[in-house]
Amino acid sequence: MVKHHLYEKLIEIVNKENVVVDKPLKSYTYTRLGGNADYFVTPETYEQVQGIVKLARKENEAFTLLGNGSNLIIKDGGIRGIVMYLGKLNEITSSGKVLTAQSGAKIINVSRRALAETLTGLEFACGIPGSVGGALYMNAGAYGGEIKDVLYSAVIVNREGELHTVFAEELNLDYRTSNISEQGWIVLEATFHLQEGNHDEIKAKMDELTYLRESKQPLEYPSCGSVFKRPPGYFAGKLIQDSGLQGKQIGGAQVSLKHAGFIVNVDNSTAGEYISLIQHVQKVVKENFGVQLEREVRIIGEDL
Repeated sequence: MVKHHLYEKLIEIVNKENVVVDKPLKSYTYTRLGGNADYFVTPETYEQVQGIVKLARKENEAFTLLGNGSNLIIKDGGIRGIVMYLGKLNEITSSGKVLTAQSGAKIINVSRRALAETLTGLEFACGIPGSVGGALYMNAGAYGGEIKDVLYSAVIVNREGELHTVFAEELNLDYRTSNISEQGWIVLEATFHLQEGNHDEIKAKMDELTYLRESKQPLEYPSCGSVFKRPPGYFAGKLIQDSGLQGKQIGGAQVSLKHAGFIVNVDNSTAGEYISLIQHVQKVVKENFGVQLEREVRIIGEDL
């Protein structure tokens, strides 16, 4: 339900064109799923982010932060309250061996900037589709590297709307997890400490990882990326494949024929169908192997 006074207060904080009521969210997720946001707000400064957080707190209004939407499923009923999207905070700067990137920048673009500056350490991120903020949130990683290997510090806004700088060790970065959600922090900026390298060697490594990703992953369809965390001692994709689930389809959602660790939107899937297929995969793998697959993808929003 639209609350006129809330809309008026939001446009006092950000420009009117940066507040949209009843905004469809499908185009903001890699799965191309999900309903609408009551209020979709795109701040352009840190001060505006602080203002929105303080307003939501004062009004006791539901508040959701939306990143690049690469590891996220939004339910068909959409998201109530204020949805803040940080895509306009996407600046990347460099100084010596240090790269600083705002949270809305794509981590792929940060790895490309590292290449341009002949800095090594972020090659693993050249195929990760998320934002910088999302990469910190889940300690994103691939091919033996992860964010905690190169992160030095982050600028965050806390629940009270206060701006702070925190060091990497304060984020409790572990396998596909951090304490960012638990603390109620919003990442605005990340600083990475890298090493000088050889441009040709860095590029060769990035080219190799890009080839591996493109040859093994079903990039031709919308998906949330790898759906499940790697269970200790196993590979999620192999467990799914060995359960005879490759190609299994519910509605428009399908366990990828190219890589069983991915679920793809092959035919205008609903979020409900996508989630049902995830749950079905978990159930069958548990029955066959006694292994409980834990989701890597986040699911948020309301059912229809």
